[in-house]
Amino acid sequence: MKFSHALALSCSALLFAAPYANAEVLTIATVNNSDMIVMQKLSKQWEEDTGNELNWVVLEENVLRQRVTTDIATKGGQFDIITIGALETPLWGKAGWLVPLDDLGDDYDYGDIFESVRNGLSVDGKLYAVPFYAESSFTMYRTDLFEQAGLTMPEEPTWSQISEFAEKLTDKDKEQYGVCLRGKPGWGENMALIVLMANVWDGTLFDMDWNPQYTTKPWEDAVAFYVDLMNKYGPPGATSNGFNENQALFMEGHCGVWVDATSAAGRLYGEDSKVVDKIGYAKGPGEVTSVGNGWFWAWALSIPQTSTKQDAAKSFVKWATSKDYVKLVAETGGVVTSPPGTRKSTYTQAYMDAAPFAAMTLKAIETADPSHPTEKPVPYTGISFAIIPEYQGLGTFTGQAVAGALAGQTTVEQALESAQNNAVRVMTQAGYIK
Repeated sequence: MKFSHALALSCSALLFAAPYANAEVLTIATVNNSDMIVMQKLSKQWEEDTGNELNWVVLEENVLRQRVTTDIATKGGQFDIITIGALETPLWGKAGWLVPLDDLGDDYDYGDIFESVRNGLSVDGKLYAVPFYAESSFTMYRTDLFEQAGLTMPEEPTWSQISEFAEKLTDKDKEQYGVCLRGKPGWGENMALIVLMANVWDGTLFDMDWNPQYTTKPWEDAVAFYVDLMNKYGPPGATSNGFNENQALFMEGHCGVWVDATSAAGRLYGEDSKVVDKIGYAKGPGEVTSVGNGWFWAWALSIPQTSTKQDAAKSFVKWATSKDYVKLVAETGGVVTSPPGTRKSTYTQAYMDAAPFAAMTLKAIETADPSHPTEKPVPYTGISFAIIPEYQGLGTFTGQAVAGALAGQTTVEQALESAQNNAVRVMTQAGYIK
């Protein structure tokens, strides 16, 4: 009896431990955006359910991109899960650097993910990253300041109108700035906006023969306008302000107008926001044209082929991008904070009623067309970038040059000439230009 009882206890203990017998410690690299900080906090539930642990490497956007790109290109194997987007995923998936993610199960409900988002993270119909949230860009503004100044924001503003509004809304003695825009250099920071501005001034990144276009009139006009606008009506130290910094400025009440990601809108309704009931929304500004006035982007989770813990990694990326996770965020932070833009099921009537920006953000995401990024024909896809391996380097170099012009270290003409010379050299070496 004693032997049998001991055996039974031993078997019971083994059964209880079985789910955790192969527990893993996963290293995940992600961006320090608000939604990812929430994911880190809520992931304790997944850890408790699975017995696995997560080692978080949370980085500023530019640093994240550099670290992840270097690691995956050199097969360094530092990370089991990486946060990447709509530029890297198609390129790295095609290169064979990422684990396909088509096998997460019927309960994952792939059909619930917006088709445009799935397509942007796929190569030849195979999904290589699962979307955490997706976004386009649009215009956010302070309705109270507009009312006080007797201004009306049109549904489809132009940049010239934005400048007129910014002039009337700027009161630097009160630390009130007419406009807040990205100034921090980086292909996904200031260049995400600058390329949109070049687009609507009827410019392109490349012509049909892959010749860089940075010294053409549309680019010169757009960047000169940007530098003038920011120096007159923007906050000081703008070359240090990226997405997160401008979000904080807007939430603190320092910005009259902010043109940036649609995903920002939900964050503006948090407890620490001073402008919760004072926000209006309009489309991204146009100018000569409106084609290419809103980007398409998705922050997504992917698994490098170098990971030795792929099953556990798949378990986490499935959990963190599932319908149940979206519900968990809504339950813990309010429905308005749900990760936007990825799943049809997020857009319930309750969400639409709670989120005054929901309809406009959804339309912006659905109408952003990476295959038709500009008014003129171009050989690349991508609206605020070109989906080619060379673009990360080109965009970062150009972003630094533009930041130099914004800081007054060079002229706009000098900055764009430097960007052009660099781009011609890179594109020639890569064989695009014959």
